[in-house]
Amino acid sequence: MAMASTYGSLPEAEHSANLRRAVIASTVGTAIEWYDFFIYGTAAGLIFGKLYFPHEDPLSATLLSFGTYFIGFAARPIGAAIFGHYGDRIGRKATLIATLLCMGIGTFLIAFVPSYASIGIWGAILLTVLRVFQGLGVGGEWGGSVLMSMEWARRHNHRGLVASWPQFGVPCGLLLSTGAVALFSYLSGDQFAVWGWRIPFVLSIILVGVGLWIRLGILETPVFQKLLDQNKIESAPIVEVIKKQPKEIILSALLRMAEQAPFYIFTAFVFAYTVGTLKMSRDLILAAVMVAAVVSFFTIPFAGHLSDRIGRKNMYLIGAAVMGVFGFIYFAMVDTASPVLVFIAIVLSLIPHDLQYGPQAALIAESFTPRLRYSGSSLGYQLASLIAGGPSPIIATALFAAYKSGYAIAIYIALCAVVSLISAAMMPDYTGKDISAEYDA
Repeated sequence: MAMASTYGSLPEAEHSANLRRAVIASTVGTAIEWYDFFIYGTAAGLIFGKLYFPHEDPLSATLLSFGTYFIGFAARPIGAAIFGHYGDRIGRKATLIATLLCMGIGTFLIAFVPSYASIGIWGAILLTVLRVFQGLGVGGEWGGSVLMSMEWARRHNHRGLVASWPQFGVPCGLLLSTGAVALFSYLSGDQFAVWGWRIPFVLSIILVGVGLWIRLGILETPVFQKLLDQNKIESAPIVEVIKKQPKEIILSALLRMAEQAPFYIFTAFVFAYTVGTLKMSRDLILAAVMVAAVVSFFTIPFAGHLSDRIGRKNMYLIGAAVMGVFGFIYFAMVDTASPVLVFIAIVLSLIPHDLQYGPQAALIAESFTPRLRYSGSSLGYQLASLIAGGPSPIIATALFAAYKSGYAIAIYIALCAVVSLISAAMMPDYTGKDISAEYDA
């Protein structure tokens, strides 16, 4: 019996067991990758400006620090193209192992980059190079982790929920990275700035080992195995998807504006803004971001589940609209510098994001044909890094420098929401579509 038919006709119990393993492997691996990626953003907002750009004024140092941060986002579409190609050529599983190694090694080495005081500008250069490796790894991670879960889901009415679980890795990674920094921030005197911040980067290598062990134990998805057995593998999937589905790629990137840009304002820029400008407690902000991440444990899968009921597009439109309004509420509360109000604002900040992020995986991935899905979904998803996630902390910093108010940043968030609303409205919605053909045709 062919491998494809074996996978496609697995008994329900065995298929469900493989689905659970795939979801766990995707979620754990994604959490580890996002731990690595987010920990850089936290360090960039708190410490990198002082360590690697010490002769700049605080504002310039923050901008330069977020400039190295942006490099990781610029590398993400390149990672999407590289790993998307292999994900559609050799399989989801092998590619996901490669992305985890790329991210893990880059993050681990950041722990050993000397400061400006030791090697001058070369410290910032080394930091930037390793940030590129982080960007390449996470650029290929998302598409594979979503497909590893989603392509094991037989029933179309569960696909939104199943695909949302790898998205669950984002708050897990955020909680782990923020918690690690918070833990070592309790070091006395200058010990955190001198060496304490490096420990969370070192610890990432342990998490990578756990992730590799889990991912080595999963099977390839039935969808890809079917394509392989029927010899439907594309020789140049990136080229093909750009030729055949350019609209879906562009819309996938644009619809993320209201999700990704605010997210990095709420989780990276917020440290520089509240601690650096408003002179608030670093520990308070770290705690608030961690609580926000815990809230996301529930709101992301809930939004994915709800998208199976009301439709991916409808769920996404609701989230984008809420985000457009919430930006004004958020900065009105944060600008008070009241510890209670700031804490509440930060805790609530990821809910509008999650209303979009939950259904987003299935909305994007379902839009691409299976043989081009890793390449197309990865490329569309990661192109948003160039226009949303990467520049947003820099734009927010520049807007505050120009207008001395969070109100200007709220307007920026609202404009991002408008772009997302238009793009999501134009996106095809395959909620409820029977996907059995991917297994049996």
